[in-house]
This record gives sequence, structure tokens and C-alpha cells, in this order.
Amino acid sequence: MKIKSAIERVPGGMMLVPLLLGALVATFTPGAGKFFGSFTNALMTGSLPVLAVFYFCMGASIDVRTTPYILKKGGALLAGKMLVGIICGLGMSHVFGLSETPIRSGMFAGLSTLAVVAAINDTNGGLYMALMGRYGRPQDAAAYSVMSIEAGPFLTMITLGVAGLSAFPWPVLVGALLPLLVGMLVGNLDHEMRDFLKPAIPIMIPFFAFGLGNTLDLHHVVEAGVTGVLLGVLVIGFSGPVLMICDKLTGGTGLAGIAAASTAGTAAVVPSLVALANPVYEEAAKSATVMVVASIIVTAICTPLVTAWWAGRVGIKEVADPVMADFSHCSDTDETVVASDAEPVKAG
Repeated sequence: MKIKSAIERVPGGMMLVPLLLGALVATFTPGAGKFFGSFTNALMTGSLPVLAVFYFCMGASIDVRTTPYILKKGGALLAGKMLVGIICGLGMSHVFGLSETPIRSGMFAGLSTLAVVAAINDTNGGLYMALMGRYGRPQDAAAYSVMSIEAGPFLTMITLGVAGLSAFPWPVLVGALLPLLVGMLVGNLDHEMRDFLKPAIPIMIPFFAFGLGNTLDLHHVVEAGVTGVLLGVLVIGFSGPVLMICDKLTGGTGLAGIAAASTAGTAAVVPSLVALANPVYEEAAKSATVMVVASIIVTAICTPLVTAWWAGRVGIKEVADPVMADFSHCSDTDETVVASDAEPVKAG
């Protein structure tokens, strides 16, 4: 049986399929974890410790010795993501008169600032790097090493705080970022530790996804479905143009900006983590999780289509055999990096 290849046919499958399985368990056998107890219960309810290890390993994979171009590109796209999140959060607060609770009735019932900001703030890194390998340059793909700081609830909490929509105690903010920072320290002090920890990143995704799924009731998924699809369209339609401008300001064609207009699979855990840090978001967290999941699927399908369309508009041809190497190790000492058309380009 080719289980892995079947799962990977689903957009964001390694995150979404286990999450759906967990949701099925929670919906039809909600007491299964307590019934079996021990390791089974820990697997079904203990997504938080797995996530802590995930973020540590993610940090270890980030090399701080990146070229100025990579820092500039990644930093601009990261700032653009945060700016869009702040604008959308303030817009939600102004239009609907709410900041921490979801909309309770009408066409947009269940939608919240938490759902919008969480969906916008976290880029689908695998999708971004694949699109840059197909249409862009390795330097643009490597920019995700800077953007990966988005991973986890930290940026969402900062965005909500900067927008004045909520407040988080500083120990909570530091605690959300600390595993990533300590991982970065370990990975940059010892490259052998980086090589040891980096392969664990994709391995842990289905395990914390299954635990997260066990907190969802599928009866609420149907209710939030249409709004979740609209949220995915919002991520592309609103953040895409802003990120295009950020990309063009750093010497790009706008292509990297569109490719970054997506929602990461791991963004599905952000609402519950934010609610854990600040209980005022508990009501919004469950519907927000479902809507973020919908946004993950919508952007995984639509972002490549829009990117391909824009590549045609600006005259960029698809690379027949893209070079998809590991770009996270590029540094200021690198003399050249390999471009997607196999011609050497000076770094930076």
C-alpha cells in the first residue's frame, strides 16, 4: 500500500488527513482517549508538547548566515504579512465591532479576527519554495528561511497586540518564541545538531495534527465551511497584492509575493495556542481552527494557479527541471548559488 503518496495527493495532506482522522474520532467517539488512557490518550490529547519539539527543530534548521538579498527579501515579505494581518484585524474590529469574540450570526457567523490573522500570518513554506523553484530563483526560495519565523502563535499574538485588539503578558510572548530561538542557537552553534534535528520537522506534523483534530467536532465544520472558503480567497486576494509590492520593492517581479500568499498547514494549531495564552479567545478558537483549515486547502489549490498566471504575464517561463536543493545553508561566504535555469548567479 502506498499510504504516504496517497496522503500527499491531498493539498497539505500530512497535516490535514491526520487532523481529519482526529476530528472523526472526536465527533463519533469523543471518550476514546480517556477510555484507553496511557499513551493512547497522550497521543490524542498531547499536541502541545509535540508542537514545542517541532518549533525547536524548526529553529535549528534556520541558518543566520544568510545573504543580504535573502534577509532583505524574507524580511520584506514577513513585514508585509504582518502589515496585512494588522489591517485586516483592524478592519474586522471596525466593521463588525469585535476583536476577541467571533461573529455570532449572519452570513459570516463564526468568523473572527483570530481566524483572519492566523490564516494570513503563516505562509505555506513548502508551497512557496516549490513555486520559487519552478518559476523563481534559489535566492527567492531561500528567503523562506527568514519567513519561517512566522511558524507558531508568536507572530499572530504580536499582530493582535500591535493592532490593539488584545494584550498578551510578555512572558507568554517570550514563551511562544523561546523554543524557536533556542533551536536556532543550537543549530547555528553546531551544524551536526542541525543535520540531526532537521529531519524531525516533517515527521512530527501528522502527530500534532491528529492531537489537534481530537479537539474538533465535525458538526461545526459544515457550519463554517463557506466562510472558511471565503477566508482562503481573502488571503490570496488581499495579501497577494500587498506582498507583490513588497517583492517588487526588493527587486522582484511580484512573483515571490504571490507565492507567499497562502496559509501554512501548521497555521491550524495557532488559534488553539493563542486561546491557551489568552483565554478570551477560547470562544473564537474552535471556529477559527476550522476556517483556517479551509483556508489551507483553498490557498494550496489556488495560489499555484495565480502564481502560474502571473508568471505568464511577466514573461517568466516554467523551469523544466527545477533545482530544488536545500537553500537554508546559503551564507555571505557563498561565492555563487545555482539559479533555476542552471546558470550561476552571484549571491546577494
